[in-house]
Amino acid sequence: MSAKTLQDLLAEGVAGRHVLVRSDLNVPLDGDRVTDDGRVRASLPVISALAGAGARVIVMAHLGRPKGAPDPKYSIAPAAARLAELADAPVTVATDVVGTDAHTKAAALTDGQVLVLENVRFDPRETSKDDDERAAFAADLASLTGQDKGQNTGAYVDDAFGAVHRRHASVAEIAAVLPAYQGDLVKAEIDVLRRLTENPDRPYVVVLGGSKVSDKLAVIDSLLGKADVLLIGGGMVFTFLAARGAKVGASLLEQDQLDAVRGYLDRAERTGVRIVLPTDIVVAEKFDRDAAHEVVPADAMESSRFGSTGIGLDIGPESARAFAEEIVKARTVFWNGPAGVFEFDAFAGGTRAIASALAAATADGALTVVGGGDSAAAVRTLGFDDDAFSHISTGGGASLEYLEGKDLPGVTALER
Repeated sequence: MSAKTLQDLLAEGVAGRHVLVRSDLNVPLDGDRVTDDGRVRASLPVISALAGAGARVIVMAHLGRPKGAPDPKYSIAPAAARLAELADAPVTVATDVVGTDAHTKAAALTDGQVLVLENVRFDPRETSKDDDERAAFAADLASLTGQDKGQNTGAYVDDAFGAVHRRHASVAEIAAVLPAYQGDLVKAEIDVLRRLTENPDRPYVVVLGGSKVSDKLAVIDSLLGKADVLLIGGGMVFTFLAARGAKVGASLLEQDQLDAVRGYLDRAERTGVRIVLPTDIVVAEKFDRDAAHEVVPADAMESSRFGSTGIGLDIGPESARAFAEEIVKARTVFWNGPAGVFEFDAFAGGTRAIASALAAATADGALTVVGGGDSAAAVRTLGFDDDAFSHISTGGGASLEYLEGKDLPGVTALER
């Protein structure tokens, strides 16, 4: 069964109706300042479309990982303020989730207005392991549409791809309480991921980085049957290098994953998938923006002047060029995880080279997908425009779980 879409809901008519929208406003903050508003901007089209059609829009979202209770440092207020700056419609913010303020402001909404609820994770039932508790919270959320007063005109739109892999009340259970529809952002994300998994144009290159190889084992297992080339960078590369016998100094190393990595290297060789590892590494004296550093061969990292205490913080320039050459030849590229500590300029070279190569591949007609999370933050931090790539995902974890072949509860809930 396919999900009903936002277009289906708009065709039914939304003027005068309360519509709950699960958006992804989980943005990085520096105090009260939003440092990357990409997810806010990605949420705008659906909110604007509903408000423009006369809906009374109630936005649900989370920010960070509060422990089921209000916590000022996780307030949705800065993200909501940025939404208000960008939106064409009037935006107000509730000081609670399903309390007195939320109900008062929801009831006072007029056609075309938007209300943002406080962080849904301030209510412990949102992430509860108990099905009944999550269902009760979903019912309380639905009551903001007047459902508990016999007003059965409310609706729910899931537009938070970054949360669809979570079995949370505002993502899954709510779809059983109100008529449910798939937002345009979720639809676009799923459509792109299907292109990556069902019949990708080849060569198909996957770039994986980030800190821990344990976070990527399942997706590596899946992609070994689909991709032509896997380029490995970031902190996870040191477990791969160690699996091939290299000493990696004080670099991030997951000893308990060495056998699994050796198995993937052997399997890749048997099946004709090329796993490309860096040939040089930028090794630093310590983890610091201004740390002394030098480039050394990847198989001789402890030959640096820092010896066994040196820490690898980026792939080297030779590796960056080699990775770029693989990417620009590809017709399909998926990238998840930076090649190094891109937040420090001295260790951003590998990530910058990968982003530049993806942009060049895009210009040449390839499908290029930046897989959310730190990768999305990296391309914006390094000054690349979003339209330099075919698609920048809003959900790194959700993208990976889809590629792993896992069920995404938020997607499944819409297909009932």
